[in-house]
Amino acid sequence: MAQWMTGEVVENYAWNNELFSLRVKVPESFEFIAGQFVRLGLQEGEQRFQRAYSLVNGPQEPILDFLVNRVHDGEFSPKLHDLRAGQEIQVSQPPTGFFTLNEVPEGDSLWLISTGTGIGPYLSMLSTKIPYERFKRIHLIHAVRYANDLAYQAQILDWVAAHPGQLSYQPVVSREDSTGALRGRIPALILDGKLEQALGDKLDTNAQVMLCGNPDMIRDAKQVLADKGLPKNLRRKPGNVTVEHYW
Repeated sequence: MAQWMTGEVVENYAWNNELFSLRVKVPESFEFIAGQFVRLGLQEGEQRFQRAYSLVNGPQEPILDFLVNRVHDGEFSPKLHDLRAGQEIQVSQPPTGFFTLNEVPEGDSLWLISTGTGIGPYLSMLSTKIPYERFKRIHLIHAVRYANDLAYQAQILDWVAAHPGQLSYQPVVSREDSTGALRGRIPALILDGKLEQALGDKLDTNAQVMLCGNPDMIRDAKQVLADKGLPKNLRRKPGNVTVEHYW
């Protein structure tokens, strides 16, 4: 059963009016596997509001980091949006979830495909040595509606520079043209080959693909990938596609 600890907000960083990173300090060591999630909670009287969020920070980093998109008619995210440094928030422990590289079979290339805040688990993974030791080529793909939703770009580009020829980054923007970004939806870009062309690599049976984010993207991308001969990865039957429904 999950236990709760009280953390302190140290920063609420706004990427834009709706997207923000909530950074939290907890009073004791916090062990987890990159890709796992916890629940954040706020107590109001007798009621605790809570929701699951993936850890964006690496396991070795002392400050917990969560990427959140405010949903105006939501019950919880507007409350997080209003938090300021010094305020308290509850964090569940232990962290949980199986969307980790431990669950991904071997392959030549690793495709980390996300929409929106679904990029969070991948940033945690990329802060560790594990993906660079296991895969010859790593592709981080982040799909958003507008270019100002492309969070953590400075950190990502630092990692790309630190791993030349091994790590690549491809933003995708669906509702406007943006320099360096593809335009469209992930399933369509896989289907017409534009994603492979942009990254100079093949989505074949030597590839491992992780999908995280919008359920519609995951559903449609899984089908397109299955049609290309890349089945879902199951514990009893390893495949090429590992998924996480992020909301």
